[in-house]
Amino acid sequence: MCGIAGAIHRQSVRERVQRMCDAIAHRGPDDEGIHHDGNVAIGMRRLSIIDVAGGHQPMSNEDGTIWVVFNGEIYNHGRLRAELQRAGHVFQTHSDTEVLVHLYEEEGPDGFAKLSGMFAFAIWDAPRRRLVLARDRMGIKPLYYCGEGHSGSFGFASEVRSLLAGGLARPNVDAGAAVAYLRFGYVPDSQCILAGVHKLPPGHLLDLTEGGGAAPTVRPFWRAVARPQRMDETEASTELRRLLDEAVASHLESEVPLGALLSGGIDSSTVVALMTRHARGRVRTFSIGFEEAGFNEADDARAVATALGTDHTELVVRPDVSALFQSLIVAFDEPFADSSAIPTYLVCRLARSDVTVALSGDGGDELFAGYARYAETLGRAELPRPLRSLLRALARRLPHGASGRNRLLDLGRTRMGRYAATMLLPAHPGYGGIVRADLAASSDDLEQAFGAWQTDLADADLITAMTLTDVRTYLPGDILTKVDRTSMAVSLEARVPLLDNAVVDFALAVPSELKMRHGRGKWLLRRAVEGLVPARVLQKPKQGFAVPLRRWFRDELRHYVEALRGDSPAYAYADRAAVQRMVREHRAERRDHAGILWRVLVLDGWLRALAAGQLAGGIPADLRLPAPLAPR
Repeated sequence: MCGIAGAIHRQSVRERVQRMCDAIAHRGPDDEGIHHDGNVAIGMRRLSIIDVAGGHQPMSNEDGTIWVVFNGEIYNHGRLRAELQRAGHVFQTHSDTEVLVHLYEEEGPDGFAKLSGMFAFAIWDAPRRRLVLARDRMGIKPLYYCGEGHSGSFGFASEVRSLLAGGLARPNVDAGAAVAYLRFGYVPDSQCILAGVHKLPPGHLLDLTEGGGAAPTVRPFWRAVARPQRMDETEASTELRRLLDEAVASHLESEVPLGALLSGGIDSSTVVALMTRHARGRVRTFSIGFEEAGFNEADDARAVATALGTDHTELVVRPDVSALFQSLIVAFDEPFADSSAIPTYLVCRLARSDVTVALSGDGGDELFAGYARYAETLGRAELPRPLRSLLRALARRLPHGASGRNRLLDLGRTRMGRYAATMLLPAHPGYGGIVRADLAASSDDLEQAFGAWQTDLADADLITAMTLTDVRTYLPGDILTKVDRTSMAVSLEARVPLLDNAVVDFALAVPSELKMRHGRGKWLLRRAVEGLVPARVLQKPKQGFAVPLRRWFRDELRHYVEALRGDSPAYAYADRAAVQRMVREHRAERRDHAGILWRVLVLDGWLRALAAGQLAGGIPADLRLPAPLAPR
């Protein structure tokens, strides 16, 4: 695992890239390197995992004409290495990184479709003066870029702070991205909160010729497409079990200590159970819990750990929420409002005290329809269009806070509109949104909220449409971003075997009736892991990684909420009247607006950090401490 950065620039490009790498030292504290070639420099910070002694980057081919910097892991590098050696390529190391330069030599960017792993990398082809960037299929690893190259300035990096540190991006907010954040709770691909900066979308590559007179081209080498097939349930569950077993086994390669993050749910329990079959010695597992009843998964995780015989470490805490809130805002370097980032960070920090690599169970809910909101949406009938229009009009005539207003708005939506309402807010405050009216559409725009992400789903069944939309948006934009930033803050490599290529390809072919049955999600996955995980895991209801926001807003974070009653930089994008009404309703306990207010508080804190110049350097020192928090 590493952090990568690079630039094309006519002035001090090597020094510029050095500053960029310094800003992401937390991603790779073990090693660093820069390759400089004229107006081009590429660099990295390395967290040594595979071929610790020989895996120094940047790395080149035999004659030093092709160079790479790489963040991630290639799980099929052994097979690819053998193919490339048969083709005549000579390897100097055992690192998976070296496979990338020889694969590019042999097949060019078309060869990237063969890669199975999590990755973001940059190839510098010196003879052609060509820079090629690529990001893994699911978006596990991040990659940002800005500039056009032909104008003499271009940069890429694992994190936005690196582009700011190198002077390639300016601290100017993109209003459209801020609006998207207020709706989604994160900034979706390919947008970025900073004007002129973009995320390379999952499964895409960027191709740029230095001084070639053309802007970079961005194109997909893979896209998540549902291809449901008829399957026999017994045969399908057997095949899924086999694929999961192979995926977990492939994710165990490491020359440093390795463990797993265990919540006690189906996904993480499946990963740990399969690890016990392949790992050398007892598997080390880690879980975190809060003191508050209802927010503590430690008991469930402990029961699974005992049943599977792992070497388990747990910590039940009452964290300093105020300090973590401020530090994590800076660590994410784009506004990010999933409050489960706090427990995710805490469990990563706990794990890093003993291991350098940890496997997690992320991805199972999106691939196999595990979220309760899928069943809830599926169980609601869609009303005729004229009646929906009438109900929406009636709702608009009622004042905010009126009993039944939100219910009428909900009934006035299609089922896909209702699904969208479980994932994001409307924009306009008149429909329950919090975007400033002059920046928002003047309608309840949830029906078209996912736009380009759903262009090929018009004829798909509802479960396929919901899960595939999540795979394309929520999974990379929220879940994987959260895991990457919180794990990298403590220099921990997090691996997600459920997103292995073969498992994903199989899941995209599974018909909806095998994903959800009788209103219960993960039907096929449950069948596949029967007898592998403890029976109580299969019966346990879905429980998210929740935090006690309501109590925090009454206690530790009360002063932040109160501050929203006055001036806030967030009101450049958020509707002041709507937010302040929600503050009043929340304080009076008329409605629970904790999730929405958290979203505004994060934007407020992020904008203040941007103005103070805090986002152009490394993450806060208190986040990088590897020692676990003391339990209370």
